[in-house]
Amino acid sequence: MSQDYTNLEGAGTGMVGAIDLKSAYTHSFGLMADGSRYVDGFKGIDKRAEMSEILERGLQQFKALSPQSGSSVSTTGYPMVPIWVDNRIVDTSRKQTPLVELIPRVTNYGMTADYNLVTAKAAAYTAGLDATLPEGDETVSRSTQSIKFLYSVGRVLGQAQAAIPPYMLMGFQPSGAGLGADPFSAAAAPNAKQFEVLMRARALKELEENLIINGSVSTDATQFNGFIQQQSTTNRRNLAGAALSWDDIETSVTTAATNGGYPKLAVCPYNVLQDVRKMLIDSFRYTPQDLVGGTLPFGIAPKLVLHTVVGEIPVVPSRFMTTTAGSKQLWLLDTDFIEMRVLQDMTYEDLAHTNDSYKFLLKIYECLIVRAPTFNAYIDNIA
Repeated sequence: MSQDYTNLEGAGTGMVGAIDLKSAYTHSFGLMADGSRYVDGFKGIDKRAEMSEILERGLQQFKALSPQSGSSVSTTGYPMVPIWVDNRIVDTSRKQTPLVELIPRVTNYGMTADYNLVTAKAAAYTAGLDATLPEGDETVSRSTQSIKFLYSVGRVLGQAQAAIPPYMLMGFQPSGAGLGADPFSAAAAPNAKQFEVLMRARALKELEENLIINGSVSTDATQFNGFIQQQSTTNRRNLAGAALSWDDIETSVTTAATNGGYPKLAVCPYNVLQDVRKMLIDSFRYTPQDLVGGTLPFGIAPKLVLHTVVGEIPVVPSRFMTTTAGSKQLWLLDTDFIEMRVLQDMTYEDLAHTNDSYKFLLKIYECLIVRAPTFNAYIDNIA
C-alpha cells in the first residue's frame, strides 16, 4: 500500500504510546503539508513570523533530546529522525520537442511514403489566327521515403513496483511546442512502472525530434532522413564562418519565395536565436518586449517573430541543433509541404513476463517527408 506524501495527516501519525514520531515536523510547521512554500520573495510569501511561536514551543519540548542521539552509526548522522524523501522529481535531461508538435502528422498506408513532384512544365504561349497548337508536357518525378521503426523499452522489477511510492515529475509533460514562460506541466507517476513508462515516452519523443532534424540514412540505415538531409544544398546560403546579418535572413527568405515557397517557421539553436535578437535590437532599435508577438499554428506565443517579405515567421529554438561557432544554422521552412507520415503512432505493448519483472516497449512507425525542398531555405556555417 503506497503512502500519500503530499498530506501530513494522511501519511499516518506513527503513534507509539503517547509519542508522535512526526512531532518534530509538526512543532516546526504545524499543519502545513509537506512541500509547502513558506518563503518566496518573488511571490511575496513569508510565513516565518507566524511560525516563530510554533518553532519556539518545539525547541522547548525537544531541548533534552538531540536528533543525533541514539547511535553514532548512521548514513545521515540523525539516527532518530526518519528520512523523508521529497516526492517531486525533476528530469534535468529533458529537451523540448517543438517540431514533434508543429509538423503535421499524416496517416500512411504501407512501408514507404511515396509522392510525386512536378519539376517542370511546358510554358503557355501566344499564337496567331489558325496557328498550329502544339501540346505541352510536364516533367513528373517520383520520390519515396521508407517508414522507419522507433523503440523505447523499459523494465521494472517486481520489488520496485511494490516498494517505490508515488512521485510527481515536475516540469515533465510538454504543453504545445515547448515555448513560453511555462512550457511544461507536472505528470503523476503513481507507481514504479508508470514512472518508467513516462520516462520511456519522453525518450521516444526526444529521439523523434532529433531525427526530424538530424536523421541520416547514410549514417544509420535504421533512421529516417531529417530535413537537413532531404534539403541537401538546395537554397543554401553559406556564410563560411561569418556573422549573421539581417540581409542574410531577407535574402534566404526571398530565395525561397522566388522558388515558390512561403516559409512559415524558422528553426535554429538557442545561440543563433540570441544572435537574431541582438541584431534586431541593435539594428532596428527594438526593445526585447517588441520581439514577442504572433502565434504559432497551435496558438502558442513564440519568443521571436521575423517580419519578412512573405510575412511573419516565428522562430523556434531547438536543443538538437549544433551550437558550434562556424557550423550553426538557421532554417526557414514552408511547413505546408513537410509531413510526418505515420504507419503506426506511439503504441504501448507488454513484453514477455519471464521472471519477477515487468518489461514493456513503446514504438512508432514513421518517416519525415519534405515534399518541396525548393520552398525552403537555410543559412549555413554561421559564426
